[in-house]
Amino acid sequence: MQNNIAKAVLRKIRVSPQKLNVVASMIRGMKAQKALDVLLYSKKRIANEVRKTLMSAIANAENNNGWDPELLHVKEAYVGYSIKLRRYRPRGRGRGEVITKPFSHLTIVVEARG
Repeated sequence: MQNNIAKAVLRKIRVSPQKLNVVASMIRGMKAQKALDVLLYSKKRIANEVRKTLMSAIANAENNNGWDPELLHVKEAYVGYSIKLRRYRPRGRGRGEVITKPFSHLTIVVEARG
C-alpha cells in the first residue's frame, strides 16, 4: 500500500451497485470535509452509509497515519458486486417469478494532499 493513502471498506450493503455508484460518483475527487457535507444533505437513502464509510476512512488516516483531516481528498470511491438473494413470487398458472435482491461492496480511498 502507498504511504499517502488510507481506505475503508463496507461490505454487503443491501442496495444495488448501480444505485450505490450514483452516490459514490458524487464524492469522487472532492475534499473529504466537503464530501461529508454533500452526503449529509443528499436525498439518496444509501448516502448515510456512504458517509459513515467516508468518516471511517478519515479516522483511519488520522489515527493510523497521523494526518490532518483538512488535507484529505477522496482519491477513489468504487463499488463492487456482492451476493444476490433470490426470492420467488407466485404468478398465474402455477408459475413462479424470480426476484433478485442485490448486495454490493463499497471501498473509499482517501489521500493526503498538502
